[in-house]
Amino acid sequence: MSPKQRSAPAREKVLDAYEALLIENGEKAATLEQVAARAGVSKGGLLYHFRDKAALAEGLLERLGVLSEQDAEAMAEADDGPSAYYVRTSVFEDSALDRSIIAATRLDSVPASRRREAFEAMQSRWLSLIEGEVGDPAIAHAILLMGDGMYYNASLGAEAGWPRREDREAQIAELLRVVERLRGLA
Repeated sequence: MSPKQRSAPAREKVLDAYEALLIENGEKAATLEQVAARAGVSKGGLLYHFRDKAALAEGLLERLGVLSEQDAEAMAEADDGPSAYYVRTSVFEDSALDRSIIAATRLDSVPASRRREAFEAMQSRWLSLIEGEVGDPAIAHAILLMGDGMYYNASLGAEAGWPRREDREAQIAELLRVVERLRGLA
C-alpha cells in the first residue's frame, strides 16, 4: 500500500471536519487549526493533504463532484427511472452528498464562478439523465425544478424536523404522480 493510499482516510477525515465546520459555523470559523483539531490530526498533517485553505476548499468541491457523479450513476440505474429517482431523492437526509452541497454553498472565499461551475456540472448531469428519459427539454427542466423545490424546502426545515416524514412522503408520492403525467406528455 502506498503512503497516499494509507493517508486517504486522514484526507477524508479532514474534509469531513471542514464540511462540518462550514455547515455549523461558516467559513470564517473553519480555520485550518479548527479543521485539524476537529479531524484529530496535526496542522502539519492537514497541510500534508491540503497546502492551504484554498486547496481545502477545492478538495471539498472535488468531493462534491465525485458524490454527485455517484448519485448520477445511481439515478441512471434506478428501476423507476431518472425522473422519479430525482424527485424521490430530492429531500435533505443529511447524506454525504447533502453535507457537501450545503458546505459548498458556504465557501465564501471561493470565486462565485468556481462554485457555480461545480453546481452547474452537478445539475447538468441530472438534467441530462432526465431529458434522456422524457425526451423533452422543457419537461425535463420542470422535473428538475420540482426536485430542486423539494430539496430547498426540506433543507430549510431540516433542523426543525419539518416537514414531518409522513408529510414529506405524501408530498413525494403526489409529485411522483405529476412526474408520471409529465412523462406521458413527452
